[in-house]
Amino acid sequence: MSLKHRRTSARRTGRRALQPTRGISRPVRAAAPRPAANHPEPYVSVIIPAMNEAGTIAKVIAGARGVHPRCEVIVVVNGSADNTADIALSQGARVILFEQPLGHDVGRSIGAEAAKGEVLLFTDGDLVIPASQLRPFVAAVSHGTDVALNDYSGPVRSKFPHPVVLSKHALNIMLGRSDLKGCSLTAVPHALSRKALAALGSGLLSRPPLAHAQAVLEGLLVKAVHKVPVGRLNAVRPKQAGADPLREVILTDHLDAAGMVFQRRGERAGFNDGNRRREMVR
Repeated sequence: MSLKHRRTSARRTGRRALQPTRGISRPVRAAAPRPAANHPEPYVSVIIPAMNEAGTIAKVIAGARGVHPRCEVIVVVNGSADNTADIALSQGARVILFEQPLGHDVGRSIGAEAAKGEVLLFTDGDLVIPASQLRPFVAAVSHGTDVALNDYSGPVRSKFPHPVVLSKHALNIMLGRSDLKGCSLTAVPHALSRKALAALGSGLLSRPPLAHAQAVLEGLLVKAVHKVPVGRLNAVRPKQAGADPLREVILTDHLDAAGMVFQRRGERAGFNDGNRRREMVR
């Protein structure tokens, strides 16, 4: 083929020869991320009781996942009429399902019994708390604390503080731990060491004030380590006949915890009479 013929061929194709061939563009769908799975050998077990928490449970699990690379999330779904369990399963959590309600805080005992980790972190299915606010509890237990409490005492500046708040303060005074103020195992988040779980037993965790008293009486290292203002996060519970349905349950638990202190330390809970001279009274 001559040079002249080649030039003629180039002219015939014109500018089209200089334009790139246009392919058909098709949208590429990004692969859906696989849900995180529980670690086979967890260091931290996050225990989340949940009842009708479909609106929050995915975010609660997401926060729990970030507390430690070796983490398992256990969701105890009880008495739910929504798809809380399905959502938790889709997020890779281990779900322990009960068709009927277990009762206040019983989910903590169930979850603790199933936990494999050295650190047990407790929160609730309606509390969306970021991992950054949960890690201090894990860190405290990792460094030797047995019971790492939420440093939240509840509102005490009102003219008439809530009876539950007063009960927490009173129990800590009886235990000789006025430094804890109103901090208690009643409030989440909190974390326990495996040593604390062995000393308390999983069953007692369903009655937090008694577990709290037992921890102090057994000489476990109990500290308020980090404040999460759960009072702002907790949903307002519907009242029945004008009263909080859980108020009496929690107050009764505190009374029983006080009874435990009297049983272990005597009728004055270990306090002496100070300057009082009872023999002078006739």
